[in-house]
Amino acid sequence: MKKFWNWTNPTNEEGSNERVLELYGTIAEESWFDDDITPAMFKGELLAGEGPITIWINSPGGDCVAASQIYAMLMDYKGDVTVKIDGIAASAASVVAMAGTKVLMAPTAMMMLHNPATSAFGDHVDMTKAIEMLAEFKESIINAYELRTNLSRKQLARMMDDTTWMNAKKAIELGFVDDMLGDEKHEFINNGQSFEFSASAVDRALVAKISARNKTKEVVKKKPEGRPVDELKASLYKKLL
Repeated sequence: MKKFWNWTNPTNEEGSNERVLELYGTIAEESWFDDDITPAMFKGELLAGEGPITIWINSPGGDCVAASQIYAMLMDYKGDVTVKIDGIAASAASVVAMAGTKVLMAPTAMMMLHNPATSAFGDHVDMTKAIEMLAEFKESIINAYELRTNLSRKQLARMMDDTTWMNAKKAIELGFVDDMLGDEKHEFINNGQSFEFSASAVDRALVAKISARNKTKEVVKKKPEGRPVDELKASLYKKLL
């Protein structure tokens, strides 16, 4: 079994006030259907600590059953769950993202919704059953999207039919995401008052230098003609002019 998740500070023993879970890559390369071990392992690690959790997601999706169970575990978790999408949250990964108490996306990240898919073998009865199963899976996924976005089921179904890609702004507009990941290092640049203050400070300094230079010129020009001017003052006078 290849783990597709990784915990940082898993039991919150290092004095940190949060645990970090990374979901990078395909969600469950092998299906969790009829798997008792892997889901139990994930749940055990989830409940090994307490307090807020930050989940970083960069995943193209994967197994619908695994995504459903992870979503349910996170929804049932007692602490706050902050989801941060730094690459892509596509397909099943977008379902997991819906479990966040707060969902954030990097300005460059993407989210993708589409219909569930499967492979089937058999006669027309088997094919019909496969279609019915996929239809129910789709409805279950819409349940998660609907809870977070308050979009109509019809609209969500159409978005899945169309294989909808969303950048951060579109995802925020439609309610899938709460906000974009910020950059505290550069917040002061976006602060209008700080920028205005800095610009006016530069202007004031420039005006002060020009004023001081002009005053020096005035002093030299108004010097009485009868008084001697030494070589240094004469040089300064030429430079100022």
